[in-house]
Amino acid sequence: MADSRRIGRSVSDGTVGWLSFATTFVVGTDTFLVAPLLPELRGQFGVGVQASGWLVSAYALGYALCALIAGPVSDRIDRRRMLLVGIGLFSLLTAGCGFAWGFWSMAGLRFLTGAAAALGTPQIWASIPQLVAPDEIVRTMGRATAGLAIAQLAGIPLGAFLAVVSWRFSFYAIGATAAAITVLLALCFPHVPETAAPGPSRARGYRAVLASRALVIGLVAYFIFQTGNFAALSFFGSWFSRDFGLSTAGIGAAMIAIGAGNAVGSLFGHRLVARWGIRRSLVIGILAMAAGYLAVAFIRHLVPAVCLLTLVMLAAGFLFPVLMATLQSDAGAARGTVSSLTNVAMYAGTTIGAAVAGPIFDATPQFTGIAAFAIAGYLVALLLFTRSRRTASGASR
Repeated sequence: MADSRRIGRSVSDGTVGWLSFATTFVVGTDTFLVAPLLPELRGQFGVGVQASGWLVSAYALGYALCALIAGPVSDRIDRRRMLLVGIGLFSLLTAGCGFAWGFWSMAGLRFLTGAAAALGTPQIWASIPQLVAPDEIVRTMGRATAGLAIAQLAGIPLGAFLAVVSWRFSFYAIGATAAAITVLLALCFPHVPETAAPGPSRARGYRAVLASRALVIGLVAYFIFQTGNFAALSFFGSWFSRDFGLSTAGIGAAMIAIGAGNAVGSLFGHRLVARWGIRRSLVIGILAMAAGYLAVAFIRHLVPAVCLLTLVMLAAGFLFPVLMATLQSDAGAARGTVSSLTNVAMYAGTTIGAAVAGPIFDATPQFTGIAAFAIAGYLVALLLFTRSRRTASGASR
């Protein structure tokens, strides 16, 4: 099995991991870049607060819509080529945002930038199981996850720093960095061997996903998990402000500490996975996050709250590569489709989780209501993941 995965490889597993890190880092940085620029962009384009929010939403919408199409397509063509096309277009469109002449041109460019990211980024997750040795899959996915985690830490302060020169320069700089990474990918990222459809079936894309009960259950579990996860994440800052009187700068410092926990879990969690195994790690990771939020619900002081949330995010960084590896293990010839669907599920979970959690946060004291909602989502997801693994085991017999 390991030999078949390594067909066509000419670089080390570590190189694949760090190229994955660089790709997810630059895409993630662009995703979080716009937030600190919104006040200036509102002034430049003469729009209100509500309208300016579309500059963030346009990117997410472009990503989600394109991912639904790009996933099945990537399962039928060269995955490496699609990665290069996606990140190459992403670099051009990101730089192009710096030339926007008005609100609608910027919104359109952000939509297209999100679509380009959806062409390239899912290929990273889909390629890793085919390019690295089985015992290196979680470690390599952890590096890709760390790219996103560190981008979340760096995106807001980096955007603010670059905007000192000009808000346009922010997009030029990220676009140029993405172009350099595209060159590195072209030179170093290996050819991805084609995955044959399992058994006599030639089904790919959505047909392959729908034909696998284990995969469908797993994707539903992932959506529910992310709904609870982002319901909590979206209201960290609001909780710090409402109940602890933290300023914007203070919230930013707290979020950096919490995000650092996520990055550490992503980079070093593979050592525990190697000891516990994928299935056990999945159970431990989800239960650890649920236990963390249960403790957070009883916290009434800022420092313990930040420390506990940092530990929760450390567990999340450990868990995310495990979830991706679990879903990819059932994907077969539909790796690109599954990778894209996980991204769509994450965006959908973010949207629904934040919308549902808002009234809960207003109606409950401290973080109790939000914590309960997140814990419920985690436990339901765990039950579904357990059922998915049993279904997969039964189908393989």
